Amino acid sequence: MKSLLLTLGIILLGLQIAAPVATAAVSVPAPNLVADTKSDVCSGIGLAGGGCGDNGGQVNTTIAAAVTVLSVIVGVVAVIMIILSGLTYITSDGETSKIAKAKTSLIYAIVGLVIVAVAQTIVHFVLGKATNG
Repeated sequence: MKSLLLTLGIILLGLQIAAPVATAAVSVPAPNLVADTKSDVCSGIGLAGGGCGDNGGQVNTTIAAAVTVLSVIVGVVAVIMIILSGLTYITSDGETSKIAKAKTSLIYAIVGLVIVAVAQTIVHFVLGKATNG
């Protein structure tokens, strides 16, 4: 067991030393992924009979609207789950299984709201960068 841990440690140390040396020797310019992606999406829309006459602004607006609608739906469901978990907690009569179920539902609903808020922020940030360059 000790020799396995020692071997793994040596391999990891070697990778930590070799990785910066290998990446320093190769300098490749970063591609403009946003512009390539936007042009790919616009060409796909053109094949489907639509167009991106405003340089992808229509695509960004559509994506933002879809994300907003999904966020509202998930937000409403999360608020309903918070209310239901509160009612379950109130009516539990001290039963530990019902209390645990209510707490778990409440935690999941709050985590869902946080994930939706972070996703909304990330999508709007990316769309802003894609639109403004």
